[in-house]
Amino acid sequence: MQPALLNYKTRGFNTLQEDIHQKETTHQAIFVIHGLFGTLDNLNGIARALEEEHYVISVDVRNHGKSFQTQSMSYAEMASDIIVLADHLGLSTFAVVGHSMGGKIAMQLALDHPNRVTKLAIADMAPVGYHSRHDAIIQGLEAIQIQPPSSRKEADDILSTYIDEPGVRQFLLKSLEKSGDVFGWQFHLSAIKENYSLIIGPLEEGKSFHGEVLFIKGADSDYILPQHREETIKRFPNSQAKIISGAGHWLHAEKPAIFNRIVCNFIASK
Repeated sequence: MQPALLNYKTRGFNTLQEDIHQKETTHQAIFVIHGLFGTLDNLNGIARALEEEHYVISVDVRNHGKSFQTQSMSYAEMASDIIVLADHLGLSTFAVVGHSMGGKIAMQLALDHPNRVTKLAIADMAPVGYHSRHDAIIQGLEAIQIQPPSSRKEADDILSTYIDEPGVRQFLLKSLEKSGDVFGWQFHLSAIKENYSLIIGPLEEGKSFHGEVLFIKGADSDYILPQHREETIKRFPNSQAKIISGAGHWLHAEKPAIFNRIVCNFIASK
């Protein structure tokens, strides 16, 4: 049986079935991986910026968007999903850009398959364990799943009793899909909830990736902190960091011009 393929969107070079192997040496392939509760459209800004010079593949990770659903979602499995897609596309090597959970998938991918990954750009995520910070979000998502709304306004009203921040609610509502007369989530909520401890947990120890890695931190975010440095350097000894002032965890949306420039310059550097 062939392994399931992630849903994906390509842009830039090779989107017209050009010779990937011929272009690969001059126009790098780059996977772009979204975070928890997201879809491949979340990082459209950086994907569009990169497509001018590269072959960009945006993906829906398993249990998100239009990708396949399954009850398991360890980081090793989610990294393997990218390898399966890369093989399908004929890509022997590639760079990876990942935000939040997508950053952890990217890191696991490099740790498990260091010969396939050229560079990593990680947006506001470290390879460490985090405390639970999505309890209210999950409760709100479950409330909508239990009693599906008939409009996006009704869905937002339900979420607002659990989530104060309008921006967070709007982000989540991007994954609300209409089926018949009611709305439901595109992501596989029960699987995410079942695997939540793995999702917020640390990446395994004992492996390291010696390629170039750039960690980009939102100055107002607490996802990358000084106390994470030791665990990060153990796994990624050839890493550097940049901080975007005035940005939080959603740095790619809050400061898109700066974020895009940092990532593009890093990918282009020799």
